Amino acid sequence: MPAAYKTVSAEAEDQFVEKKSQFIGYACPVTTEEQAQAIIAARKKKFWDAKHNVWAYVLRSGTSRCSDDGEPQGTAGVPVLDVLQKAGITDCVVVVTRYFGGVLLGAGGLVRAYSHGAAIGVEAARPVIMRHCTVVTVTCDYSRYGGVQALLAAHAQMGDTEFGEAVTLTATLPDEDVAAVQAALTDLSAGQLTLTAVEQKYAPFTE
Repeated sequence: MPAAYKTVSAEAEDQFVEKKSQFIGYACPVTTEEQAQAIIAARKKKFWDAKHNVWAYVLRSGTSRCSDDGEPQGTAGVPVLDVLQKAGITDCVVVVTRYFGGVLLGAGGLVRAYSHGAAIGVEAARPVIMRHCTVVTVTCDYSRYGGVQALLAAHAQMGDTEFGEAVTLTATLPDEDVAAVQAALTDLSAGQLTLTAVEQKYAPFTE
């Protein structure tokens, strides 16, 4: 069974000010180094007048990279990368932009500031667990619709429902729940209803 993994659901940013320096933490889901580098380049272009655009990314392939972008070595890129690794987040790029406010933060202050910038960017991007799922359909008569809908909704992400001579429900079930839901469906319908697999995919679930 393909393993679940943790990532972020969408690009987002947040910011804070530390001793007159403005930090903008940004996170975005990616699947390749090319995507990550393109996003880093876009952030640098957008914030071309910022003193630093520190970045890090981790991919499911096992690749991870980071850059201090001119900050003292080890005070920026590595702390940003640590935030991703300690949270177990992958397929994600983080860029922390700094507008220098004229007050030096010191090595420890930089580590804390860049760590916080990465953390708030990741939080804004809404971490999710991507679980391998099976998209299933069930067709039932109207008398069983309520029970079937409740059963699926307790375990799955519900999709479209078609109402015709019968009702066809579509749901996305984590692979590990398919057998149990089928067993419950069999009990509910006295063996008359069966899940039909349509496709397999990764789908996001909150922790």
